[in-house]
Amino acid sequence: MDLVVRLAPAKVNLTLAVLGMRPDGYHDLHSIMVPLDLADRLSVSPLPPRAVDTLHSDGFDPGRASDNLVLRAFAAARRRAVGPWRAAGRGGEPPALAARLEKRIPVAAGLAGGSSDAAAALDAALAAWGVELDHQVRHEIAAELGSDVPFFLAGGPALAEGRGERLTPIPWLRDDDERHDRPGVLLVTPAVPLSTPAVFRAWDAGARNPAAGARHASAHLADELRRGMASDALTVRAAILASANDLAPAAIAVEPALVPFKRALMRLTGRSIGISGSGPTHWALYASYPEAVAAAEELTSAVIDGRLTAPGQYPPFIAAARILAPVPRRDS
Repeated sequence: MDLVVRLAPAKVNLTLAVLGMRPDGYHDLHSIMVPLDLADRLSVSPLPPRAVDTLHSDGFDPGRASDNLVLRAFAAARRRAVGPWRAAGRGGEPPALAARLEKRIPVAAGLAGGSSDAAAALDAALAAWGVELDHQVRHEIAAELGSDVPFFLAGGPALAEGRGERLTPIPWLRDDDERHDRPGVLLVTPAVPLSTPAVFRAWDAGARNPAAGARHASAHLADELRRGMASDALTVRAAILASANDLAPAAIAVEPALVPFKRALMRLTGRSIGISGSGPTHWALYASYPEAVAAAEELTSAVIDGRLTAPGQYPPFIAAARILAPVPRRDS
């Protein structure tokens, strides 16, 4: 049982339609989600007998270790792994794990960094223990940990429905191969973390778009991707996608300073600007990664020279990323 390393990618919601409240208190969603090459790095190694799971992190502060999804994922994985562990002739239960998390994804930003960390922790724990669980069991564990966690088991872009746990992997851009650069994404996260429950409460209270365009845009994008969509077609639709987030008005209701901030981003980039998930991360699509890098560098300069001011006590997080292509799913 050696050191296991996993990358935990961020995600962006290209569309996010909220269809209504469910009897269980969650909300039914229809969302096209894509993983990015901006990622946390999780390293996991087994500990001696009678030890307890530990977590050390650096980079963005993930909050109290006791609340971290990495440790919760270890515990949930251990409960399901103990049967196969003992069936293999090993007594007791899978050993405690020491984890180091290099936190590169902003926290409470609408990028699902914590959920991605949980999915990476689940996979890393099983690998460290040498235990195999089938995809359905992994999915059940992920759904127990959080609504966004199952997405990171999909291995690429997916349509998320239900509260986010019902996933349909979708074909990606038909010209997304080594001869074509993958679409680039500019990410700008002001230092005003937003609570997802607080944003949904604002939506419940009536902070909504008067037009129901997000559902149509989300369904249309899913259909286009299934039929085979070219990279340039995605960027052409950037303006439609940027407005296809039903939680955007709710995020603004929680943090009104996002309104002038978004306007400033639109002015400086000349691009349509969307919000990922419940915010506050803003995104813009570019035809290539180098274009997104250039935009990130320009915005960084704008922060330094005062042309871009952002809400929050600290400067905004600004980065360029690529949308990741699908990877084959492991069924065992």
